[in-house]
Amino acid sequence: MLRQLVDSFYDRVFVSEKIGPLFKNDKEGIKQKQFMFLTQFLGGPDLYAQQFGHPRMRLRHLPHKITEEARQEWLRCMMEAIETLPITNDLKRRLFSVFPKVAQHMVIS
Repeated sequence: MLRQLVDSFYDRVFVSEKIGPLFKNDKEGIKQKQFMFLTQFLGGPDLYAQQFGHPRMRLRHLPHKITEEARQEWLRCMMEAIETLPITNDLKRRLFSVFPKVAQHMVIS
């Protein structure tokens, strides 16, 4: 189900006029890294850290100059992707709730 979330999320991100241009690299590689990160972030095995070290997400995102508008678009894409999952509405709400704080942390003031 996590792969489904990542695929659905990036289907939205890559076509977004607001944040799509931030994702110019290898799309399959980006999706794989996101899968590994989310696995770890959501309490699963530390796949991301095993291959890439500590996530240091803010540091890794600094070159992208993420704005409040980009944060909102990222969250919109994530919410829409979560809505596609075959899980209860309560679980969708709880899953989404972990993302706003992380997204805010990436915004460059």
